[in-house]
Amino acid sequence: MNKIIYIVALAIAAFAMAGCENFLDSENLTKKDTSNYPQTPEDADQLLVGVYSMLGRCEPLGFSYFISEIMSDNCFGGGGPDDRSCKAMDQFKKSSEDMFRWCWRARYMGIFRANFLLSQLDGIKWDSEEHRNAVEGETRMMRAFFYFDLSRMFGTVPLVTGPEAVNLPKAPAEETFALIASDLVAAISLMPDTKASDMPRSDNGRMTRWAAEALLARAWLFYTGYYNKDVMPTVDGAGLTKAQVCAYVDDCVANSGHDLLSDFRNLWPYSHVQDYKYTSENGLQWAGDGNIEEVMAIKYSTLGTWDVISQKSNQVCLYYGVRGQRNYVYSFPFGQGWGFATVNPKLWEDWDDADIRKRGSVIDCLDKSEMRLYTKGGGEASEETYYINKKHCPINVYTDNTKQNVVNYSVPLYGMTETNFQLTNTQDIILIRFSDVLLMGAELGSAKAQDYFDRVRSRVGLTSKPATLQNIKDERRFELAFEGERYYDLLRWHDERLITENQTNIQIYDRKVPRKKSVSFRAETGGFLQIPLTEIQLSEGVLTQNPGWEGSDNYLE
Repeated sequence: MNKIIYIVALAIAAFAMAGCENFLDSENLTKKDTSNYPQTPEDADQLLVGVYSMLGRCEPLGFSYFISEIMSDNCFGGGGPDDRSCKAMDQFKKSSEDMFRWCWRARYMGIFRANFLLSQLDGIKWDSEEHRNAVEGETRMMRAFFYFDLSRMFGTVPLVTGPEAVNLPKAPAEETFALIASDLVAAISLMPDTKASDMPRSDNGRMTRWAAEALLARAWLFYTGYYNKDVMPTVDGAGLTKAQVCAYVDDCVANSGHDLLSDFRNLWPYSHVQDYKYTSENGLQWAGDGNIEEVMAIKYSTLGTWDVISQKSNQVCLYYGVRGQRNYVYSFPFGQGWGFATVNPKLWEDWDDADIRKRGSVIDCLDKSEMRLYTKGGGEASEETYYINKKHCPINVYTDNTKQNVVNYSVPLYGMTETNFQLTNTQDIILIRFSDVLLMGAELGSAKAQDYFDRVRSRVGLTSKPATLQNIKDERRFELAFEGERYYDLLRWHDERLITENQTNIQIYDRKVPRKKSVSFRAETGGFLQIPLTEIQLSEGVLTQNPGWEGSDNYLE
C-alpha cells in the first residue's frame, strides 16, 4: 500500500476581527483555533499527520538525503549546464545566499508543528493512555529527527522547544543533542513494542520504537564522533554512554521483527521488472515498499499533482534519473530524469566485482546488457561519468507486448491514471535500513559485533572479516552507497580528506567533451552548510553565519 501522509491545514493562531460586539461574544462554530482545537484524540491524530507531512516536504536540493550524496565522495553535481546549485554543493561553494532556505524552513516548520502538538497533549480528552503515549512518542521522535537533520547539515542551530514565536541565537551543540537524545529515549519508552512483522499495513511509514532506537544510535555516533565526546548529553544531565546506546541497538536487532532480505537487490524497484535481463537472470523479485528491512522511511503517493509535486511524488528519483535520452525504450528499464548526482568512477573502481552490491547499486550506462543504447551528452548533460545510482533511478515497464512504449512501474502496479514521468515516482526513501542497524551495532562494540558484521557481508556472498573499525567503514561505504549517510560518516570519523583524495583528477564529460575534475573539501566550513541569508536578516543579526560562508569569495565560478 503506497499512501502519503498529507498536510492538514490548521488555524492555530487566535482569530481576531473588528465588528459587532454580539458576534465577538458568540461561540465560534465553524473555525478551528486554539480556543477549540485540539480537544479530541481525532484532533490529535490530525495534528500528528501534519507533523508527518513535513518529513518529505523538502525538494531534493533542500533534502539532506540527496545533498549529502553530492557532497560526499560518491557523486558529483551533474545535471545540465544551467544547474548551478548541485555543482556548487559538490564544490563546497554557493550559488546564492539562500541556497538552503527551503531546507531550513521545512525542518523548522516540522519542529513548530511538533512543539504545538506536544504543548496541547494535556488538554485533550484521551480515549486511552496507549493512544496518548503513541502520539507523544511519534511526535517526539519526529522532532528529534528534524533537529538531528538540521544539526548534521548546519551545525549549531536555534533550539526552539515551544510553539511561541521566538528569535533565538544558535544553541551549543550539546544542548540540541541533549534534546534529541531525551526525545528519542522518551519515544522508545512511550511507543509500543509491536514487532515489524505484526504491524498492520495501514501503519506502514509510522515512527516506531525500533526506528527511535536506530535513530538514537545514529545520533550518538555522529555527536560523539564529530565533537570528540564519550557521552551524549541528555536534558536531565545524566547523559548516554556507548553501552546504553548499544543496548538499545541490541534490543532493536533481537526484538523488532526487522530483518535482512535474503537478496540485497530485492530492496530496489528494478528487481520488479522481469523484462529486465539482470532481474530475470538473477531470479530477483522486488520485496516492495514497506518491506521487513525498512526501519524508517518516507512514503509517497500515487496522487502526484503539479500543485504539490515535491510532496506527493518522489522527486529524489526524478533528480537521479537518466537525462536526455533519445528514446527511453533504449534505456529500459531506467527512466527519465534530470541526471543529477552522477556517480564518481572512483567508487566503481574501488568496488570488488565479486560484491553483488556493485552492479546492484550502480548502472554502467555503456554496458549493453544494462542499456541497449545510451545517448551520451543527452540533454546537454554535464559532469557525466556514465555511471548512475541504480537504487533510486526511476524504473519503467513496458505498456504492452510490443515493447515500444514505457511508463513508470507505479502506473500499472497501483492503477494510476497519471502517466507523466515527473509525477509517478512512488518509491519509498528508506532513511534507516536494518543492515545499517547491524553495522552501527558492530561499530558500537556490541557483544554480537562480529555476528552483526558477518550477517551484512554473508547476505551478499562475502566471507567473514574481523569487525574492525576500518572494515566497518569499508562495509558502510558499499552497503549504504547513495542512502544519505556517506558524507556524515566521513565527517564523524574525521575522514574528510577522502572527499578530496577520491575526487582528484577524475575523468568526466560536459556535453560529451572530456575533462578532469577535482573537488577539495573546505575545512574552514567544518563540513556544514551556509545558513540562509534571509533567515539571518529576519533575525536582525541574532542568528549568525557559519564559518567559511561569509563574503563573495565562496561563490561557484
